[in-house]
Amino acid sequence: MNLYNNTTKALGTEAFDKVYGLGYEVNHKDWSPFQRVNKLRATFLNRSYEIDVERLRLVTEAYKKHETLPRKLQCAYAFENILMNTKLYIYDEDLILGEIAAPAKASPIYPEFSVDWIIDEILNSPFEKRSNDQFYIRNENERKEILELCEYWKGKSANELITSRLDENQKIGSHIGEKIFQTNNYHFAGIGHFAIDYNKLMTLGYDGVIAQAKNYLNKLSKKDAEYGSKRDYYEATIIMLEASKKYILRYANLAEEKAKIEKNPNRKTELETIAQNCNVVAGGTPKTFWQALQLFNFATTMIQIEGNGHSISYGRMDQWLYPFYEMDINNNDLTKEFALELIEVQYVKMNNPTKLKDKGTVKVRNGRGFGGESLTIGGVDKTGNDATNDLTMMMLEASVHTRMMNPWICVRMHENTPYELKVKTVECIRAGYGHPKLFNDGPAIKAILSKGISLEEARDYCVVGCVEPSVPGKEFGWLDAGYVNTAKMMEMVLNGGVTLDGKKIGPNTGSLETYKSFEEVLESVDKQFEYWTDQLCSCLNITDEVHRIVKPTPYVSAFFEGCIESGKDMTEGGVKYNGTAPQGAGIATCADSLSTIKKLVFDDKTHTGAELLKALKNNWEGYDKLYALVNSSKIPHYGNDDDYADELFKYMFECYCKHIKGRKNPRGGEFSPGVYTVNANVGMGLYTNASLDGRKSMEPISDNMGPVHTACGSHDISGPTAIVNSVSKVDHSLASNGTLLNLRFPEEAVSGIEGRDILISFIDEYISKQGMHVQFNIMSAETMKAAQANPKDYKDMLVRVAGYSAYFVELGKPLQDDLIHRTELHF
Repeated sequence: MNLYNNTTKALGTEAFDKVYGLGYEVNHKDWSPFQRVNKLRATFLNRSYEIDVERLRLVTEAYKKHETLPRKLQCAYAFENILMNTKLYIYDEDLILGEIAAPAKASPIYPEFSVDWIIDEILNSPFEKRSNDQFYIRNENERKEILELCEYWKGKSANELITSRLDENQKIGSHIGEKIFQTNNYHFAGIGHFAIDYNKLMTLGYDGVIAQAKNYLNKLSKKDAEYGSKRDYYEATIIMLEASKKYILRYANLAEEKAKIEKNPNRKTELETIAQNCNVVAGGTPKTFWQALQLFNFATTMIQIEGNGHSISYGRMDQWLYPFYEMDINNNDLTKEFALELIEVQYVKMNNPTKLKDKGTVKVRNGRGFGGESLTIGGVDKTGNDATNDLTMMMLEASVHTRMMNPWICVRMHENTPYELKVKTVECIRAGYGHPKLFNDGPAIKAILSKGISLEEARDYCVVGCVEPSVPGKEFGWLDAGYVNTAKMMEMVLNGGVTLDGKKIGPNTGSLETYKSFEEVLESVDKQFEYWTDQLCSCLNITDEVHRIVKPTPYVSAFFEGCIESGKDMTEGGVKYNGTAPQGAGIATCADSLSTIKKLVFDDKTHTGAELLKALKNNWEGYDKLYALVNSSKIPHYGNDDDYADELFKYMFECYCKHIKGRKNPRGGEFSPGVYTVNANVGMGLYTNASLDGRKSMEPISDNMGPVHTACGSHDISGPTAIVNSVSKVDHSLASNGTLLNLRFPEEAVSGIEGRDILISFIDEYISKQGMHVQFNIMSAETMKAAQANPKDYKDMLVRVAGYSAYFVELGKPLQDDLIHRTELHF
C-alpha cells in the first residue's frame, strides 16, 4: 500500500514498521541516531528549573517610562525594550536560535497579569519548597529584586481588576470560593491556546507584514470613529515587528562573533550558516528548510515573550513546512538525514521555555512547561484528500528519537489514513512515552463547522493545547477558558443548593430528601447547571474585557486573519473567528451518581434518598455495605456498554453542552463547550465532598470522557471495546471545544506483531464509531509503582497524563496515584 499519489516513494528515513521498543526501559541507551541531539537532550535534563528576573526588570522599566501612553503602545515599547536588551544565548551544539527572554529552562515573570501570588509565595510558600513543580531563585539579591519590582505592579494587574469586578455569587462559584469552576488560568496568565498563520509568516516575512500594517495605517481615515484606537494598534504593531527584526539581527551578530573565535572548523561553519540564516529571516522570507525552522522558532518564542499564555501551538507543521523541505530535497541542497536532525534539534529546543505557575494551579495541574505545545500532523487537506507526506513520518521519527515532553504530537486520522502511517503511529505509541495523541477528522471537522467556520477552513484544523481543535491563524477561541467541576454542581442537586458540609451557595432546586420521581432529579440537574454556567460564563466575559484593557497583544495579532485588516487587536475581536470555551469535568462521576439514585431509590426502591444523602454527609463512614454496593457491578456503570448507565452519561454530556453553547462573548463570538479534565480531576477531587458514584471526599473525580475509578475499584469491568461503545453513544461534535479519552494498556497487552495489529484495529474501530480523541499509556501499574519507589532510575520516563505527557517522577503523588489506579485494560 502506498502513502500518496500512487508512488512507491518511501516516506521518512526509517521503515514504517520499525519497532522502537515496548514501554520504558531502565538504563536505556540513547534513542536518537544523532549524537548532537542526545547531548542537547542530556543537557536539558540536567539543568535545573529557575526563575529569571530579566523580563520583569525590562518590562517594568518600559512601563514606568511610558506611563502616559495608550496601553497598546505601552505593550509595544515594553516588548521592544525586552528584545533590545535581553541577554542572548547560543548553546553548544545548537543549530536553531531563540529563547523566551530567559535562559533555557528558566521562567520569566509576567507582572502584567498578576503579582500578588508571586509576592505571597516568595514570602510564605517558597517555590523551591513545593512538593512538585519546584522553581529556584538564583540568589538572595534576585529574590529581593523580584519583590521590589512586583510592588510597582500592585493594583495594575489583570487579576486584581478581574477580581474587583466579580460579584459575590461569581466569587462563591470560582477558585476564590467553592471552586465549582476555576477560571484562574486567565486571571494569572495570558490567553494562548492558538496557532498563528505560519504560512503568512513564511510567505511574507516580517518586512511583508510591516508593509501590510503601514498600508492600512496610511489609508486610515480620521472620519473613522475608532481612528485613535486603530492608529494605536497599527503603530504598536509596526514598533513590535521592527523590534523583532532587530532582535533577530542581534542573534546574527552574536553568531558571527562566535564563528570568528571558534576553533573547530565544523562548528565554525555551522555558526556562519546560522548567522546567515538569521540575516535572511530578520526581515525577509526563508529560502531553505533550515531557515524556515529558524524563523519558526524566533516567531514562536516571541509570542511567548509578549504574553505567557500557554499552549502556543505549532499548527500543521508537516504541511506548512513541507514546501521548503521539498524544494531543498529536489535541489539536492538537503539530505533526509540532516532534515531529521534539524527537526530533532528543534524538538529538544521546544522544551526550553518554562512557565512559573501559582501553587493553586500546580495543585490542580502539574507541569513546569508552557503547556500544550501541540504539533499536528496527518489528516486531510482542504479538498478532503489525505495529506500525508514525507515530513509526517519524519516528525513521528523525531518524536520517538527524542522522547521528551514537547512537542505534543497529534496525528489526525480519518477513514483513508494510509496503513503505513497507522503502523508508524502505533509503533511510537507502543514505545511507551505517551506520544502521539490521535484525533478523528470526522467529528473534529463537524465540531468546527458547528462554530460557523467554512468546510475548507475546518479541514485545515490543528489541535492546540491538550484537546482543542482550532483553525490556525483564523480562530481566537479562548480555549481552556475554565474548568467546571460538574460533580460539585451535582452536590447542589443532591442537597438543595447546600454543600454537604452545610454552606448555602446555590438555588434550592430540590434534594434527595424531597424528590418524588427521577424526572424531578433530572430537572434539578438542568436548573443547577443553568445557574452555575451563568456564573461561570459571566466571569469569563469579565475576564475577557479586562484582558482587552490590560494586555492587548499586537505582535501575535499580526499573524491572524482580520486584525490588520480591521485595525483591531485580537483582544478586541479583530480575529476572523472568536470564541470562549470552558470545559466540563467529572461527567462520568455525575452519570454514575444518577445511576445509583435511579437504581436504588426509584427502580428497586431498596433505599431512600435521605439514606443516600446521609451516607454522603458521613463520607460513607458507617455505610460499608452501601458503599460496596454502589461501587459494585450491581449498579449499572458507564463504560460497560450498558444503555442504563450510558444514557445517563449522554444526558449529562448534552446538559453541560447545551448550557454553554451559543452564549455571546465580548469579542462578537460565541461560547463552545468541551468535555475533558486533562489532569485537573485530581486537584478538583481534593475540593469535592463524597459523591454517589462511590467516591469518598478528596478522591479524584472521573477523568475526561473516561469511566469512574474510585479507591474501591474501577467501574469499567467489561474491557476496552465496551468503553469505546459507551463513549461513542454521545455525539462528540457537540463538544466543539474537544473531548478526550485516556486508555492504559500494560506492555504485554500490545506486544509483538499481533499486539500491534490488534491496537491498530482497535483505533480503526474508535475512528469508525466517531470518537473524537483518544490517547494511550502503554505502561503497567507495576512500572509506575517502581518509578515511585526508585525515581532516580526513571527520571526521563514519560507518561500520558491526559492531553499531554510529563515526566512521571516530577508529578505530585496524588496525580501519580491517579495514573496508577486508572483501569489497566487487556484485549
